[in-house]
Amino acid sequence: MYRSHILVCGGTGCQSNKSQTIFSEFKKQIEEKGLDKDIQVVMTGCFGLCSVGPVVIVYPEGAFYSGLTPEDVTEIVEEHLIKGRLVTHLLYKDHATTQAVKALSDTNFYKKQTRVALRNCGVINPENIDEYIAYDGYQALIKCLSGDLSPQDVVDALKKSGLRGRGGGGFPTGMKWQFTKDAVGDIKYVCVNADEGDPGAFMDRSVLEGDPHAVLEAMAIAGYAIGSNKGYIYVRAEYPIAVERCKIAIKQAKEYGLLGQNILGTDFCFDIEIRLGAGAFVCGEETALMTSIEGNRGEPRPRPPFPAIKGLFGKPTLLNNVETYANVAQIILKGADWFASMGTAKSKGTKVFALGGKITNTGLVEIPMGTTLRQVIDDIGGGIPNGKKFKAAQTGGPSGGCIPAEHFDIAIDYDNLISIGSMMGSGGMIVMDEDNCMVDIAKFFLTFTVDESCGKCTPCRIGNRRLLEYLEKITSGNATMQDLDDMEKLCYYIKENSLCGLGQTAPNPVLSTLRYFRDEYIAHIVDKKCPAGVCKSLLQFTITDACKGCSACSRKCPVGAISGEIKSKFTIDQSKCIKCGACIETCKFNAIVKK
Repeated sequence: MYRSHILVCGGTGCQSNKSQTIFSEFKKQIEEKGLDKDIQVVMTGCFGLCSVGPVVIVYPEGAFYSGLTPEDVTEIVEEHLIKGRLVTHLLYKDHATTQAVKALSDTNFYKKQTRVALRNCGVINPENIDEYIAYDGYQALIKCLSGDLSPQDVVDALKKSGLRGRGGGGFPTGMKWQFTKDAVGDIKYVCVNADEGDPGAFMDRSVLEGDPHAVLEAMAIAGYAIGSNKGYIYVRAEYPIAVERCKIAIKQAKEYGLLGQNILGTDFCFDIEIRLGAGAFVCGEETALMTSIEGNRGEPRPRPPFPAIKGLFGKPTLLNNVETYANVAQIILKGADWFASMGTAKSKGTKVFALGGKITNTGLVEIPMGTTLRQVIDDIGGGIPNGKKFKAAQTGGPSGGCIPAEHFDIAIDYDNLISIGSMMGSGGMIVMDEDNCMVDIAKFFLTFTVDESCGKCTPCRIGNRRLLEYLEKITSGNATMQDLDDMEKLCYYIKENSLCGLGQTAPNPVLSTLRYFRDEYIAHIVDKKCPAGVCKSLLQFTITDACKGCSACSRKCPVGAISGEIKSKFTIDQSKCIKCGACIETCKFNAIVKK
């Protein structure tokens, strides 16, 4: 037994800030001081609070240290681990109180959450199967294979739970499993969609990095339920930590007899392989993903037939995303009623969001369905920094839409978001404040979609490019009101005629910003102004009478657009100005404004 446990976040965000070095330094110092028999150092997955990483928790006190550097390790070892005194200046400071708090669970960020899919992330060593087993790991699979639950019982439990697919569409998971189970086929496949391509989304990556066995166990349960002996995890190659931990987990599960032949001494056999994606956003679409697994260029196929009937290699195939699978074992163990007790009437359970943008607490949050947007942003996220006002939140990534301030108190679930022109998506939530231009936001997402289109169908390949040209025309001040009407008509044409979900949802950011922020579009077209001061072509930098004639701005200007005499007011040549903002950053007298 260890008297202390040091948990070091090993998620991608913290590792990019040298958490691996911090982990090694803790190990080194504890061994040098002969404390390795009393103190265990563990590398975990993501804790969730990415904005203050690297983070470390020391138990049994539960001391939550944040923003650490390798140099801080010595002080924590000497003061906390040897002398028993908390290093208070390194403890996380809660945004609501600005006071240091001791335990993770005491923070507003965590106590407002309900963690189901993320239950083990930041808690266990993801590279040690024994720790997963210690937290009831593989008990759900044992319950199935021991005869307590038939394959149909498993499917019925998922139906009763109300679990809907967390990958974006929200299709009922139990129904999808039923379709695949009932499909006729000598071979069936179980697939995991871990091709997380939305800008700002990292939910699935964090689950695979922090709790890979939860996904493996759920895949095996799915194989048992639908009659499959083979599974594939399709994960993007840009997730090296997730890929490596999945490989380790698969190897360990095979060694323990939890994957492979005759699992737990039964007739059930199930194996899993990893397939790496090349970063194509379109491969998040289920048929394109399967085409890629087959070794072909990732392009979508017409539906029907749906994958449940004819999917991977032409066989019945079950496909869910990582977060969906992460809920399965808990539903089998704790019961469908337990899961259905959380959430709303039509959206049960919890949802993981990657919270980013203009928000104090950037990171992963898991909330019960029905939690309001205000609660997520103000209570959990800590609100908008620098006293700025909330303007909108983009959910669903390039396929979603913007939620304006007028819907700040909307209860988040699948149907509510669709009703206001947005969607749940896989769980990205980008927060914007008053300094964001909504026309520019629409252009950003559409630029991404145009780049990621596979080009197979004309409405997406050509239509979205024409749509982007309209937006570029608007942000450059060269559009007319007729262009605005034509652009809106084109949006609906693309939605109705594109082959797959990428093209069908690509116009959503444009339509939602038109719906709630049409005045900004009109300002760009009629007034030739960007109200948020973002679109460079519509900006003009001017020097006011507050200028002291110090010449600092002139010396900083990279194109020589500023001239004047010392101790006299300087001027900007608008024909040369590139609107880089260097002059504003340099001026100590706030004498330069953009309008």
